Amino acid sequence: MLHLPRYAELWFPGYVRNRLQNWGPRRQERVWAAIADHWEPYRGQASYETARQRSTIWSSHWPAIAQKHADSTGRPPQYTFYYPQEEYHPEFLDLLADLRRQEIADVDIHIHHNGEGQQNFIDRMSGFIETLVAKHGLLRKHNGQVVFGFIHGNWALDNSRPDGKYCGLNNEITLLRDLGCYADFTMPSGASPTQSRTVNTIYWVTDDPLRPRSYDRGTPVKPGAPGSGDLLMIPGPLGVRFAERLIPRMENGEIASQDLPTPYRVRRWLELAPRIGRNVFIKLHAHGALERNAEALLLKGGLDRLFELLAMECRRCGHELHYVSTWEMRQAVDRAGEA
Repeated sequence: MLHLPRYAELWFPGYVRNRLQNWGPRRQERVWAAIADHWEPYRGQASYETARQRSTIWSSHWPAIAQKHADSTGRPPQYTFYYPQEEYHPEFLDLLADLRRQEIADVDIHIHHNGEGQQNFIDRMSGFIETLVAKHGLLRKHNGQVVFGFIHGNWALDNSRPDGKYCGLNNEITLLRDLGCYADFTMPSGASPTQSRTVNTIYWVTDDPLRPRSYDRGTPVKPGAPGSGDLLMIPGPLGVRFAERLIPRMENGEIASQDLPTPYRVRRWLELAPRIGRNVFIKLHAHGALERNAEALLLKGGLDRLFELLAMECRRCGHELHYVSTWEMRQAVDRAGEA
């Protein structure tokens, strides 16, 4: 008997529908690969010294790793750090801004909040946006507005937890739209009550400001039908892994010390990732600031292995591999929808 993770009733029906829709042999495809790190240097109420060590190990080791690898165009991998507003420290943002100047990284916005109210959320977000732009030269403008990618702390996007914790805003999607969010990268949350019912699909959602979880369903982006709405959702792969151990388990696109890349996982990402025509969008996620993950990814070859396996599998299948930031992934989505 297949034992599914908790809250599988939310995502498993959508997973089955998606697998049936995408069943069959693959042609040559363009693979867009991005890593969205839930970057938390002060996680676990860490001291300044610990947070600084967590930041400097990445600024010291990531450039050498990035320069060892290249996609089909010769470009190095990109790493997008989603920095939490409530953990702001200028020294750590300067380190990440330097990685961006080296054209191997980008920075977007992560936030944890817990029912402080709409105006508090707006003030915190708008103030952080201004700080990132004015003090660190981060983010960018699009159509005259500063825009940002978003990851919600504790997975609680749009007040999606049944207990109402860690958000409190049923109209959060509308607020993100107005603040300039170019896409949300929170999902998948996996074995959580916050997991979306729509999986492995890039889609537009329209907010119901009176109800939570407006992201549960929306309008998929398709070739020739780019769609529109209040917020674009770009999720990572979510499904069931049948290989590597006796009991099947969840695949949610996380790279971590306890779940490093393998040939099977890379093949599974390619199978599960959202598709728009001949474009495949693999959005992975990590919590790379934590010591155990930084050690596994940076010092013990986890990221090297990831990029080696991605390149190897794409060559085997005849796919074009493109390493992108999450902002560049959004641009690739737009082009795929307009084709």
